[in-house]
Amino acid sequence: MRIAELSRASGVPAATIKYYVREGLLPSGVRTHHNQAEYSDDHVSRLRLIRALVDIGGLSVGAAKELLAVLDSGSLSARDSLGHVQYALGGRRSPVGDEQREAAAGDVAALLDRRGWQIDEESPARGTLVDVCAALRLLGHADVVAAIDDYATASEAIAATDLDLVRNEPDLERMTETAIVGTILGDTLLSALRRLAQEHLSATFLPTQEER
Repeated sequence: MRIAELSRASGVPAATIKYYVREGLLPSGVRTHHNQAEYSDDHVSRLRLIRALVDIGGLSVGAAKELLAVLDSGSLSARDSLGHVQYALGGRRSPVGDEQREAAAGDVAALLDRRGWQIDEESPARGTLVDVCAALRLLGHADVVAAIDDYATASEAIAATDLDLVRNEPDLERMTETAIVGTILGDTLLSALRRLAQEHLSATFLPTQEER
């Protein structure tokens, strides 16, 4: 198919397709003439993956490019691919005072010790958790930090489901793609489910204005 047909099939504007090709996210089409190229259904699938990572998963183009390179390499184990996802995503940073950050680092270290989680000191997710706990302390919400084990228990169950899905894929390519897509879109999925559960349970757990 030509680029106009690829655009219609994928729902991605032609200018954006050309941009993805220039940035290395999308393979070039097969050159047929000086200024024409043909594309295949594989390009449609790749565009859908790119848009899912960028539009729904919220990745930057640079982070998406890095993860797609991992997928294309085919040389990493599913576990290594998952590690690349974690580090490509980086972590959200929150400026906090030294006192709160020191206490939060202690909170996180104690949590990891209690649960026996083997986590690298440089893990972006670890740094994010420290910053979140520090911000909660700074805002006077240490009660949320105190509930961290409950959150960790739920998260471990979710992670087990994630890894089961990866392990059950038939080949390394599918395992790698599931590790990438499942982590990134899974974050969005879990966020939506959490909000739906809060909406549902709030009717039981929280008083109305009239009941106050």
